[in-house]
Amino acid sequence: MNSVVRTIKIDRGVSSADFRSGMRHLAGGVSVITVGRGRDISGMTVTAVSSLSVEPPSLIVAINRSSSSWSLLKQYGCFGVNILNADQIDVAERFAGKDGLKGAERFAGAEWTTASSGVPLLVGALAAIDCDVEDIVERHSHAIVIGRARDIKLSSRTAALAYWQGQYVAIDQNEDAIRLAEVSIPAPRARRSMMRPTHKVP
Repeated sequence: MNSVVRTIKIDRGVSSADFRSGMRHLAGGVSVITVGRGRDISGMTVTAVSSLSVEPPSLIVAINRSSSSWSLLKQYGCFGVNILNADQIDVAERFAGKDGLKGAERFAGAEWTTASSGVPLLVGALAAIDCDVEDIVERHSHAIVIGRARDIKLSSRTAALAYWQGQYVAIDQNEDAIRLAEVSIPAPRARRSMMRPTHKVP
């Protein structure tokens, strides 16, 4: 991968506190990144996952280089992206380090399957993607990891887990999309009467 590194000069620096406050306004889908094989496994909760390309299928994830997952990702050259559904807040919290759990301890309390690469994939996730590391760009505290999708498992669930303003938020494809459409885009009354949610987030 070709990258251009340049020095950026600014008149006034942005404080870490102000930057965090600004980023709290950016809602993000919650995923768990899993790495390693066998009992040598770990993972982390992230919101910094983004699609990169459809042909070939690839994505980007930003990973903190001080995390335990970082060394395993570099060692094995593969990782899993588990996009959480709205009922998997407990999984998100465990992999965010709640209760001090680390490594393989974080995988307790949920059902996992092993991908062809060897990484654990979460059963019941909206999507569980097995990825090979294609490239890594290290910048500051994090690394931008480009992953090539080698396999994907999809769920029939529709309610996603998001993170916004410091808290987890459930987003339902049926209910919330319709609610947003009704308040933002005037629709004919006849059409609105046909748009009823079929699933509610608990």
